[in-house]
Amino acid sequence: MKRFALGPAYVLIIGLLAFPSVTPAQDDPSGGRAKTVHQALLANWNDAGRKLLAMAEDWPESKYGYRLTPATRTFQEVLLHVAGSNYDLLNRVTGKKLGDDANDPKLEAYKTKTQTIAFLKKSIEDGAAEIAKEGDSGIVPHLSPWIGYTEHMGEHYGLLVAYYRATGQVPPESRPQR
Repeated sequence: MKRFALGPAYVLIIGLLAFPSVTPAQDDPSGGRAKTVHQALLANWNDAGRKLLAMAEDWPESKYGYRLTPATRTFQEVLLHVAGSNYDLLNRVTGKKLGDDANDPKLEAYKTKTQTIAFLKKSIEDGAAEIAKEGDSGIVPHLSPWIGYTEHMGEHYGLLVAYYRATGQVPPESRPQR
């Protein structure tokens, strides 16, 4: 008997269409359910980016050089790494040079908290704009890297939660909502 196998990208597409988006309904005009693949991707991209930006803005500038252990990146280096990786993705999928796509952008180029936040924010905004511009027809051929880089942002969000907890702080997302 011949087996029918779906590729991983097609399974993800079906999953994205079949299950509600993880963003709160008030942030999503479709009521918490994305209508298309690119809308689901955009909702998740923006959600991961929003959480990272909240941390970047909340964390004291005096602690941007904090690292969990001597072998880990500083808080600031994690943020720069995420932004550089976002541009790595964008440059790959667009074939254009849109931003600093170094895996670990140099601290000398982003000396302040304000510069770091601006770079991270721009990488997230540029990613969101590309997703919206491409729509399903442009996103689906590159869906696997888009999902991977969105997950990458989420993984580093989790890492930064550890920075908060190790210093006795509560991450913005874990604080009681007003």
